[in-house]
Amino acid sequence: MTPPRTPQIPVVVLAGFLGSGKTTLLNHLLRNRADTRIGVIVNDFGAIEIDAMTVSGQVGSTVSLGNGCLCCAVDASELDTFLETLTRPSTRLDVIVIEASGLAEPQELVRMLLASDNPHILYGGLVEVVDAAEFDRTRQRHPEIDRHLAVADLVVLNKTDRVGEAERERLRATVAELSGPAAVISAAHGRIDPELLFDPALRPDHEDAVRQLTFEDLLREEAGEGHEGHGDHLHASYESVDFTSDVPMDPRRFMEFLDSRPDGLYRIKGFADFGAGDRDNTYALHAVGRFLRFAPRPWARGEQRLTQLVMIGAGIDAEALLARLTGCRADEPERADAADIERAMWGVLRYVQQETDPVDVREAAMEA
Repeated sequence: MTPPRTPQIPVVVLAGFLGSGKTTLLNHLLRNRADTRIGVIVNDFGAIEIDAMTVSGQVGSTVSLGNGCLCCAVDASELDTFLETLTRPSTRLDVIVIEASGLAEPQELVRMLLASDNPHILYGGLVEVVDAAEFDRTRQRHPEIDRHLAVADLVVLNKTDRVGEAERERLRATVAELSGPAAVISAAHGRIDPELLFDPALRPDHEDAVRQLTFEDLLREEAGEGHEGHGDHLHASYESVDFTSDVPMDPRRFMEFLDSRPDGLYRIKGFADFGAGDRDNTYALHAVGRFLRFAPRPWARGEQRLTQLVMIGAGIDAEALLARLTGCRADEPERADAADIERAMWGVLRYVQQETDPVDVREAAMEA
């Protein structure tokens, strides 16, 4: 069992009906990306700052699809061509965002990504943007929004500044019912914390000194430093919970936890130690919405054997999460039957991408 040979770039699908605020949210991410290099695939540029992209020399990291919905205009192999461009080592991207057409079928986009043969990408979640002020009218015109919400991993209830508190709570309850286990967060002007979607990139000091002028630099100059900043309390709409254990995890109980993770738990990232289940490897864990992937890598010499997880969501019960994870520890591993441990590990291994047979992993990801 070997670790993945190449780093994988998460691909986030940003969907929502016309006027919901997808482009505003994308521009917010570009302004507040904290040195993270974002590649963008869009149907048409709309209000995205294409001039800023061109001036900054990064237009090569952007692909425009102007001939209709992404899910209708290209098949999986054509999408792979665009992704191949963005995942070249020379682009040094950290995350790719696909801004779907307002009439796109989000589930088809997700299926295309999961069916991609590109080994450099990793599904980063489906984010559905909803216009709070127009939600009821949009739902009357486009009843398919119920279907879109049902497959979302994260729902952004946008433009909440345009509705009263009682109406906001009513809408949030309705959206939460339609989206099931997805996390639902409220926002105004598309301002969400970028860390909900991707991890901030850490750049060496010398790289920062010689780097190109970026989206963030140009847009910050345009708007003025501190235009949005953290004064908007972006962190208030979600919770982050950390879990660390120096006792290995029981693979069967841990998978039961992951298979029944609570509503609102959007992302899980970190490493799991399965002790006797695999003494040679630690398992990197990447979960977003219903998607789950493990990637084993050998323990480094002298590395402390820990399970370390970060969980991100909205409306989650931190104490209950920690209690459930504590209950997943293998407190008496020496009493366990070796054959039983091996059988339990198959629950983990079905979510490990096998280079020889990726189909099973994709099917498991869609079922998760």
